[in-house]
Amino acid sequence: MTRIGLGFRAGRGGSVVVGVAVDGGEPLVVLSTFLATAAKGDRLSLEPYHVAAEMARDKHGQVSAKAAAAVAAGRKRQGRMAANGLNAIVRALQKGSCKPVVAALLVNRAGWITDLLEYSLFAPEHPPVAEGLAVRDALRFALDRNGIKVVEMDEKSLQEVASRALRLSIADIDIRLKGLGATAGRPWRKEQKLACLSAWLAVRVRHDRRRLVTA
Repeated sequence: MTRIGLGFRAGRGGSVVVGVAVDGGEPLVVLSTFLATAAKGDRLSLEPYHVAAEMARDKHGQVSAKAAAAVAAGRKRQGRMAANGLNAIVRALQKGSCKPVVAALLVNRAGWITDLLEYSLFAPEHPPVAEGLAVRDALRFALDRNGIKVVEMDEKSLQEVASRALRLSIADIDIRLKGLGATAGRPWRKEQKLACLSAWLAVRVRHDRRRLVTA
């Protein structure tokens, strides 16, 4: 089985997923797809915090029980969809003799938010942030359910970190990513490139560590 890394870049309704193997030090894309966390026509699984934001607060001005229940139901659906979808991806990869051994989850610096529901109701611009964080939580749940180790990587510093770890300039990395898109197929936008780079970095670091241990 070829050991590969999976890179996840969350977005509206799910995540871009790119699978990367490292052959002779060179990255090879073996998968580029989208993992949905929302069912078509199901707004609650797509944007539970937007739904909650439209609900009235209780008589004390606090988050209503109805809003909290709606978010809980929506997030449960997100987690279930992510876990089932990832399981299907893993099984398909295994049929192609590929085994995901590590996953890279791209995050940002909004991790300080602890109560997403309260945060989303504080200002009109907050629900989209909460939705993105909820999708990432669904991905964490899915990765845990599928027994895949996850490494979280800051999206803003990804290129600089990868440049040091891979010993390539950022310009060289960009050229490699552009070339990988020719084999991965469309779409191959910024989201796919970021997921690809995170997967490449994660599997390369894991491979190098294993080599040091067994040397």
